[in-house]
Amino acid sequence: MGKPMPAVFFGHGNPMNALQDNAYTRGWAVIGKEVTRPKAVLSISAHWYIPGTSVTAMPAPRTIHDFGGFPPELYRILYPAPGDPALADRVRGLLAPMSVSPDGAWGLDHGTWTVLRHVFPRADIPVVQVSMNQRMPLADHLEVGRKLAPLRDEGVLIMGSGNITHNLPHAMASYQHGESSTPDWAIRFDADVARSAEKHDTDFLIRAVENDDGRMAHPTLDHYLPLLYVAGASDAGDTVHFPITGFDLASLSMRAISFG
Repeated sequence: MGKPMPAVFFGHGNPMNALQDNAYTRGWAVIGKEVTRPKAVLSISAHWYIPGTSVTAMPAPRTIHDFGGFPPELYRILYPAPGDPALADRVRGLLAPMSVSPDGAWGLDHGTWTVLRHVFPRADIPVVQVSMNQRMPLADHLEVGRKLAPLRDEGVLIMGSGNITHNLPHAMASYQHGESSTPDWAIRFDADVARSAEKHDTDFLIRAVENDDGRMAHPTLDHYLPLLYVAGASDAGDTVHFPITGFDLASLSMRAISFG
């Protein structure tokens, strides 16, 4: 058996990264060049956070422009990667007896395609998304990741897409006021999560958002939860790398974490 595919968490940040050439998008491109070509990508995105668990099961998922107020050229971008109904069935089998609905309407949201447009720009690798269930406790999101881990041995790249810190009101206020200094709470939380990921301390990752820094970093949990899926899919023997670090809009961590 060959080496398992990695499980990677991406800080996706601003949708404009789809169009831009910057340190983050260049880092995504490097990941795409260095990783063994996967048979498929299974994505858990901050932007599919619903009251249930679903998996995209269509052969040709649409590109979803789930944002507003951006330049017209951003809405013209398509990421025409194929879907993989067989992988969707495999996901449902791995998660049984949990109820997982095959979805034919969602597609690829910007948490997925703005990153993959740089990682795999040819859009020729099948992509499937799994939703995050708003009703589940944090530990259960990690457990779903653990159940999906066998896919790594089957050539599937498991990706989570969110941000280690994501206080959007703070980030937008910083942008409007021209503030570029990263606050202490963001620096501490980002460092604590990185240190815990490196130690495979999943207990801390589950509890992290309960302290003062965690509550500041995540007024809502949608951008943090994808990390739990990736950490759950990791193995204690995986090496942990941080191919991308840094903050955008003062407090938005763009850290990427690669397990394996």
